[in-house]
Amino acid sequence: MGRAPKARPPAPPPPPARGEVARDLADLCARVAARRGAGTRVVLANGHFDLLHVGHVRYLQGARACGDLLVVAVNGDESTRRLKGPGRPFLPAAERAEIVAAISGVDFVLVFEEPDVAGILRAVKPDVHAKGTDYTAETVPERAVVQEYGGAVKIVGDAKGHSTTDLVARVRGRA
Repeated sequence: MGRAPKARPPAPPPPPARGEVARDLADLCARVAARRGAGTRVVLANGHFDLLHVGHVRYLQGARACGDLLVVAVNGDESTRRLKGPGRPFLPAAERAEIVAAISGVDFVLVFEEPDVAGILRAVKPDVHAKGTDYTAETVPERAVVQEYGGAVKIVGDAKGHSTTDLVARVRGRA
């Protein structure tokens, strides 16, 4: 009698056709765990993404180039108002998250209200925390958190020549 063939572990689910918006941090962690396989490099990028512009797209493309699975944390409405001032955000967080999720290369999106992404980094433990060129590796606020669990900080995207504030000023005819 022959031996039964060894059962193979189940294959991870295929990547989504477009990014998916996670309900909360626990949901995000479960989704990332389901896709995190041997050798999969997870990248976390974050920002407000209020009125998407080419700088955002280049930042996300640069972040995606650092790994195989891109998670984007989008500042919620209260967080954006606190950091950007009155009148912001222009678009509600749910819409900004949906827009970011539709960008090629984005796998998962999470809306967060905390002042920074330290808690998300501790929970997800991405291999790379990607930040835009308005930072240096030394000035990334969560750098110590990333170093605690053995991750890397990468600066990506083009030179900081684009901003939502400048875009709005041009639309209003002040620039």
